[in-house]
Amino acid sequence: MIDTTDVKALESQHVLQVYRRQPVIFDRGHGVRLTSDRGRSYLDFISGIGVASLGHAHPGLAQALAQQASTLLHTSNLYFHPLQGELATRLSDRTGLERAFFCNSGTEAVEACLKFARRYWFTRGETSRTKYVAFRHAFHGRTMGALSATWDDHYRAPFQPLVPGVRFASADDPEELEGLVDGDTAAIIVEPIQGEGGVRPISPALAQAIASTCRTTGALLIADEVQSGSGRTGAFLYSQTLGLRPDLVALGKALGAGVPIGATLVSSDVAKALSPGDHGTTYGGNLLACRAALVFLDALDGGLLDHVRRVSAHLMARLHDLAARHPTDIAAVRGAGLMAGLDLTRDAQPVVEAALDKGLLVNRTASTVVRLLPPYIVTTDEIDEALRLLEQAIVAGGSGSSGRDA
Repeated sequence: MIDTTDVKALESQHVLQVYRRQPVIFDRGHGVRLTSDRGRSYLDFISGIGVASLGHAHPGLAQALAQQASTLLHTSNLYFHPLQGELATRLSDRTGLERAFFCNSGTEAVEACLKFARRYWFTRGETSRTKYVAFRHAFHGRTMGALSATWDDHYRAPFQPLVPGVRFASADDPEELEGLVDGDTAAIIVEPIQGEGGVRPISPALAQAIASTCRTTGALLIADEVQSGSGRTGAFLYSQTLGLRPDLVALGKALGAGVPIGATLVSSDVAKALSPGDHGTTYGGNLLACRAALVFLDALDGGLLDHVRRVSAHLMARLHDLAARHPTDIAAVRGAGLMAGLDLTRDAQPVVEAALDKGLLVNRTASTVVRLLPPYIVTTDEIDEALRLLEQAIVAGGSGSSGRDA
């Protein structure tokens, strides 16, 4: 057994204190469950913030990674290896975007999108097209470019001045978007479902306005599908269900099933504007990450995407039943597929802590939203079990729950 006191003491002394951790230590997992160092089992309905798409200790993934680790992990992008081209081809087949750049996280993928959009206009000689339009409640990451397109001042204020030229439109007012995009706009960047902003899918009306504005102004469209993409909603990209055809797409999280990976997918027109040396990464697209992503895509092709569609319909139906039973506690149910949010009528943190007490892992976003991002392998029985615990947590939340690992 891990000495919990030592783990927490060491972190308090030597780990940068930028996280508010829940008071539990996990040392193993299986399927949709994690087990703490004290032997208690928890239903994991946050999956490492949408990362553990195949659940924990997936046998096929574990075997593939062990085999790859025993063969070759990394060579750098100075040389070819067998897996990048295969992965890029399969992502192109799923998205219709011809080229891929591999990196290590969703934020890095967004950063590459922002750079590539500017490079596209620079190559065309339209050097004034350097601005971006993003949306209120957007979260695109914490590096300086991605942070500049992130709306919440809580994230932005300590790091000003940020990259200039970003303007924010209301996701509820398509006409405002049209007024913000002009001949100096390089790209519109949008999360088809805003994740950190409260699990807010954009409306068909906004999607139509985005598509129309891009057509009339020539602005590129960047879809940040780091959280909503890679099959989480039942479609490989949620933008596909909205009729959007982005020029650039950022992927991450679920794509590696637990191994860090990011991917920026670009159209052939954007790709033609890029030259060797315009961007790069040491670790991006290494053999281990590519192998993990290929195992994940094999699972999607093997029936997992159909499974996501089936169980997500069950999840959404049960969440609406829960909301109907607790109308004074739950203001709205939002999301799509296995990306769901319960917008409460109060702060969500006490409910998150009460859920932890009861053996369920969820998290809080946008102050009042309980976010659920279960692994894709979740079953209807596990959904029913989790929502029973969540209902108990909603009742208990605010009544002094401790959040202790017992």
